[in-house]
Amino acid sequence: MKTKKIEVVAAIIYFNNKILCVQRDVNKYDYISEKYEFPGGKIESEETHEEALKREIVEELDMKVDIKKHYLTVKHSYPDFHLTMHSYICHCNSEVLKLREHISYKWLNPQKIDTLDWAAADIPIMEKLKTTE
Repeated sequence: MKTKKIEVVAAIIYFNNKILCVQRDVNKYDYISEKYEFPGGKIESEETHEEALKREIVEELDMKVDIKKHYLTVKHSYPDFHLTMHSYICHCNSEVLKLREHISYKWLNPQKIDTLDWAAADIPIMEKLKTTE
C-alpha cells in the first residue's frame, strides 16, 4: 500500500512577542488527536503557499495575518501518511480569534512553547523557535 502524501502550510503567528499555539480536536488518528499544532492546512491546486496560508487562517481562526518569511519545512512520516509542512513566520494586529476547528489555544512566549503536547511534525518547528527567538 502506497503511503498518502500530504503537503500543508503552517503559520507561526506572533502577537506581542507571543506565539499562537492551537489544540486539535479529537481525531481518528490518535497520534495527532488533541495535540497542539501551528495553525494552517492543505494547499489547494493553483494556490501559492502564501495564498493557502491566508485562506486557512481565515477559515480556522477568522484572523488576518501578515506573512513575513518562510521559516522551516518539515517532512514527517506518521503511521498513515507522509506530511510535508512549510512553516511561515506571521504577525497579526490582534490576539482576537474564533476557534472554528480547534478546541483550545494559548499565546505563549517562545521559551514556554515546549510545555505543550505537540503533534510530532510540529516539534522541529517548536524546538527551533524555542532556541532562536
